[in-house]
Amino acid sequence: MSTHYYLSWFNDFFPEKLVHCLHEDIQDRKSLVLISADPSGYTGEQMNFDDVPEWTWLNQANIIFDEYHFIDYRMQQEDAQRFIQGASVIFLCGGDPVLQNDFLVDYELSKVIKNSNAVIVGASAGALNMAAKWLSLINTGDDVETSTIYDGIGFDHFAYESHSKRDYATFVQGYLFPLSEEIDVYAAEQESAIRVKDGKIEIMGPVYLISHSKIQKLVETL
Repeated sequence: MSTHYYLSWFNDFFPEKLVHCLHEDIQDRKSLVLISADPSGYTGEQMNFDDVPEWTWLNQANIIFDEYHFIDYRMQQEDAQRFIQGASVIFLCGGDPVLQNDFLVDYELSKVIKNSNAVIVGASAGALNMAAKWLSLINTGDDVETSTIYDGIGFDHFAYESHSKRDYATFVQGYLFPLSEEIDVYAAEQESAIRVKDGKIEIMGPVYLISHSKIQKLVETL
Protein backbone atom coordinates (compact mmCIF):
# COMPACT_ATOMS: atom_id res chain seq x y z
CA MET A 1 0.00 0.00 0.00
CA SER A 2 1.53 3.30 -1.02
CA THR A 3 1.54 6.48 1.07
CA HIS A 4 -0.74 9.36 0.08
CA TYR A 5 -0.43 13.06 0.92
CA TYR A 6 -3.41 15.39 0.47
CA LEU A 7 -2.04 18.94 0.68
CA SER A 8 -3.96 22.20 0.72
CA TRP A 9 -1.72 25.08 -0.39
CA PHE A 10 1.48 26.53 1.02
CA ASN A 11 2.26 30.16 0.33
CA ASP A 12 5.99 29.83 0.93
CA PHE A 13 7.40 26.41 1.73
CA PHE A 14 6.58 23.17 3.49
CA PRO A 15 6.47 23.33 7.32
CA GLU A 16 9.22 21.48 9.14
CA LYS A 17 6.88 18.71 10.38
CA LEU A 18 5.77 17.98 6.82
CA VAL A 19 9.35 18.00 5.54
CA HIS A 20 10.29 15.45 8.20
CA CYS A 21 7.43 13.13 7.18
CA LEU A 22 8.24 13.42 3.47
CA HIS A 23 11.92 12.61 4.08
CA GLU A 24 10.83 9.57 6.07
CA ASP A 25 8.44 8.33 3.37
CA ILE A 26 10.33 9.21 0.17
CA GLN A 27 13.31 6.86 0.24
CA ASP A 28 13.42 6.17 -3.51
CA ARG A 29 14.35 9.38 -5.35
CA LYS A 30 14.95 8.21 -8.88
CA SER A 31 12.04 9.95 -10.61
CA LEU A 32 9.51 12.68 -9.79
CA VAL A 33 6.47 12.96 -12.07
CA LEU A 34 4.40 16.15 -11.87
CA ILE A 35 0.91 16.07 -13.42
CA SER A 36 -0.44 19.43 -14.53
CA ALA A 37 -3.80 20.89 -13.51
CA ASP A 38 -3.53 23.31 -16.43
CA PRO A 39 -2.58 20.75 -19.07
CA SER A 40 -3.10 23.07 -22.05
CA GLY A 41 -1.51 26.09 -20.39
CA TYR A 42 2.10 25.64 -21.52
CA THR A 43 3.13 25.91 -25.13
CA GLY A 44 6.94 26.08 -25.00
CA GLU A 45 9.10 23.05 -25.65
CA GLN A 46 11.02 23.24 -22.38
CA MET A 47 9.49 23.25 -18.90
CA ASN A 48 11.03 25.68 -16.43
CA PHE A 49 10.61 23.85 -13.13
CA ASP A 50 11.30 27.10 -11.25
CA ASP A 51 7.79 28.12 -12.38
CA VAL A 52 6.21 25.09 -10.69
CA PRO A 53 5.47 25.76 -6.98
CA GLU A 54 5.17 22.06 -6.17
CA TRP A 55 8.69 21.42 -7.50
CA THR A 56 9.96 24.41 -5.53
CA TRP A 57 8.45 23.11 -2.27
CA LEU A 58 10.22 19.77 -2.66
CA ASN A 59 13.46 21.44 -3.71
CA GLN A 60 13.42 23.73 -0.68
CA ALA A 61 12.82 20.66 1.46
CA ASN A 62 15.99 19.12 -0.05
CA ILE A 63 14.04 16.28 -1.64
CA ILE A 64 15.97 15.98 -4.89
CA PHE A 65 15.41 13.45 -7.67
CA ASP A 66 17.57 12.04 -10.46
CA GLU A 67 14.85 12.71 -13.08
CA TYR A 68 11.93 15.12 -13.37
CA HIS A 69 8.99 14.78 -15.74
CA PHE A 70 6.13 17.28 -16.17
CA ILE A 71 3.07 15.71 -17.76
CA ASP A 72 0.56 17.71 -19.79
CA TYR A 73 -0.89 17.64 -23.30
CA ARG A 74 2.54 18.32 -24.84
CA MET A 75 3.60 14.79 -23.92
CA GLN A 76 2.38 11.72 -25.78
CA GLN A 77 -0.05 9.56 -23.84
CA GLU A 78 2.20 6.48 -24.02
CA ASP A 79 5.16 8.43 -22.63
CA ALA A 80 3.03 9.86 -19.84
CA GLN A 81 1.90 6.39 -18.78
CA ARG A 82 5.44 5.02 -18.99
CA PHE A 83 6.89 7.82 -16.81
CA ILE A 84 4.12 7.30 -14.22
CA GLN A 85 4.84 3.57 -14.10
CA GLY A 86 8.51 4.30 -13.34
CA ALA A 87 7.94 7.14 -10.86
CA SER A 88 9.23 7.24 -7.28
CA VAL A 89 6.84 10.08 -6.46
CA ILE A 90 3.75 11.18 -8.40
CA PHE A 91 2.70 14.75 -7.63
CA LEU A 92 -0.70 15.94 -8.88
CA CYS A 93 -0.31 19.70 -9.10
CA GLY A 94 -2.66 22.48 -8.07
CA GLY A 95 -4.69 24.50 -10.56
CA ASP A 96 -8.04 23.69 -12.12
CA PRO A 97 -9.39 20.37 -10.76
CA VAL A 98 -11.89 19.95 -13.62
CA LEU A 99 -9.20 20.39 -16.30
CA GLN A 100 -6.95 17.96 -14.45
CA ASN A 101 -9.79 15.47 -14.09
CA ASP A 102 -10.53 15.69 -17.82
CA PHE A 103 -6.83 15.20 -18.59
CA LEU A 104 -6.61 12.10 -16.38
CA VAL A 105 -9.58 10.65 -18.28
CA ASP A 106 -8.29 11.66 -21.73
CA TYR A 107 -4.87 10.11 -21.16
CA GLU A 108 -6.24 7.11 -19.18
CA LEU A 109 -3.89 7.93 -16.30
CA SER A 110 -6.04 7.24 -13.23
CA LYS A 111 -5.66 3.46 -13.28
CA VAL A 112 -1.92 3.72 -13.98
CA ILE A 113 -1.51 6.09 -11.01
CA LYS A 114 -3.64 3.91 -8.73
CA ASN A 115 -1.59 0.83 -9.61
CA SER A 116 1.70 2.61 -8.82
CA ASN A 117 3.79 1.87 -5.74
CA ALA A 118 5.06 5.45 -5.74
CA VAL A 119 4.41 7.94 -2.95
CA ILE A 120 1.40 9.93 -4.19
CA VAL A 121 1.13 13.65 -3.40
CA GLY A 122 -1.58 16.08 -4.44
CA ALA A 123 -1.86 19.81 -3.76
CA SER A 124 -5.23 21.60 -3.85
CA ALA A 125 -6.76 20.50 -7.19
CA GLY A 126 -4.43 17.51 -7.24
CA ALA A 127 -5.55 16.42 -3.77
CA LEU A 128 -9.19 16.70 -4.84
CA ASN A 129 -8.52 14.35 -7.73
CA MET A 130 -6.76 11.85 -5.45
CA ALA A 131 -9.86 11.48 -3.29
CA ALA A 132 -12.86 9.25 -3.96
CA LYS A 133 -15.14 12.24 -4.63
CA TRP A 134 -15.01 16.03 -4.68
CA LEU A 135 -17.42 18.87 -5.21
CA SER A 136 -17.05 21.54 -7.88
CA LEU A 137 -18.93 24.67 -6.82
CA ILE A 138 -19.19 27.29 -9.57
CA ASN A 139 -20.70 30.74 -9.27
CA THR A 140 -22.68 31.23 -12.48
CA GLY A 141 -23.64 34.86 -11.83
CA ASP A 142 -26.37 36.61 -9.83
CA ASP A 143 -25.21 34.60 -6.81
CA VAL A 144 -26.45 31.38 -8.40
CA GLU A 145 -24.09 28.50 -7.73
CA THR A 146 -24.12 25.15 -9.46
CA SER A 147 -22.47 22.13 -7.91
CA THR A 148 -21.18 18.99 -9.57
CA ILE A 149 -19.79 15.94 -7.78
CA TYR A 150 -16.78 14.40 -9.50
CA ASP A 151 -15.19 11.02 -8.99
CA GLY A 152 -11.49 11.18 -8.22
CA ILE A 153 -8.88 8.44 -8.50
CA GLY A 154 -10.13 7.10 -5.19
CA PHE A 155 -7.02 6.14 -3.24
CA ASP A 156 -8.96 6.50 0.01
CA HIS A 157 -12.68 6.30 0.72
CA PHE A 158 -13.39 9.94 1.53
CA ALA A 159 -14.13 13.20 -0.24
CA TYR A 160 -11.67 16.09 -0.02
CA GLU A 161 -12.11 19.84 -0.22
CA SER A 162 -9.31 22.37 -0.46
CA HIS A 163 -9.68 25.77 -2.02
CA SER A 164 -7.13 28.28 -0.88
CA LYS A 165 -9.60 31.01 0.09
CA ARG A 166 -12.07 28.74 1.92
CA ASP A 167 -11.96 28.14 5.66
CA TYR A 168 -14.09 27.03 8.61
CA ALA A 169 -16.51 29.96 8.22
CA THR A 170 -17.22 28.82 4.64
CA PHE A 171 -17.36 25.10 5.43
CA VAL A 172 -19.83 25.60 8.30
CA GLN A 173 -22.30 27.29 5.93
CA GLY A 174 -23.08 23.79 4.73
CA TYR A 175 -22.36 23.55 0.99
CA LEU A 176 -20.52 20.28 1.67
CA PHE A 177 -23.27 18.86 3.90
CA PRO A 178 -25.22 17.06 1.12
CA LEU A 179 -22.03 15.29 -0.01
CA SER A 180 -21.22 14.44 3.64
CA GLU A 181 -24.44 12.44 3.87
CA GLU A 182 -23.00 9.86 1.46
CA ILE A 183 -19.27 10.00 2.24
CA ASP A 184 -17.02 11.59 4.87
CA VAL A 185 -15.53 14.89 3.72
CA TYR A 186 -12.14 16.20 4.86
CA ALA A 187 -12.15 19.98 4.40
CA ALA A 188 -8.77 21.69 4.62
CA GLU A 189 -7.68 25.28 5.16
CA GLN A 190 -4.39 26.58 3.79
CA GLU A 191 -1.10 25.33 5.26
CA SER A 192 -2.51 21.88 6.05
CA ALA A 193 -1.87 18.27 5.09
CA ILE A 194 -3.38 14.81 5.45
CA ARG A 195 -1.13 11.77 5.31
CA VAL A 196 -2.68 8.34 4.75
CA LYS A 197 -0.10 5.65 5.46
CA ASP A 198 -1.01 1.96 5.76
CA GLY A 199 -4.64 3.07 5.96
CA LYS A 200 -4.01 5.39 8.95
CA ILE A 201 -5.11 9.03 8.52
CA GLU A 202 -2.87 11.68 10.10
CA ILE A 203 -3.48 15.43 10.18
CA MET A 204 -1.31 18.54 10.09
CA GLY A 205 -2.79 22.04 10.27
CA PRO A 206 -6.44 23.13 10.20
CA VAL A 207 -8.52 20.25 8.79
CA TYR A 208 -12.20 19.52 9.48
CA LEU A 209 -14.15 16.29 9.21
CA ILE A 210 -17.69 16.74 7.89
CA SER A 211 -19.83 13.64 8.33
CA HIS A 212 -23.62 13.45 8.09
CA SER A 213 -23.81 17.27 8.10
CA LYS A 214 -21.81 17.61 11.33
CA ILE A 215 -18.46 19.39 11.31
CA GLN A 216 -15.58 18.94 13.73
CA LYS A 217 -12.02 20.23 13.78
CA LEU A 218 -9.51 17.41 13.83
CA VAL A 219 -6.63 17.19 16.26
CA GLU A 220 -3.16 17.44 14.70
CA THR A 221 -1.40 14.09 14.76
CA LEU A 222 1.60 14.70 12.47
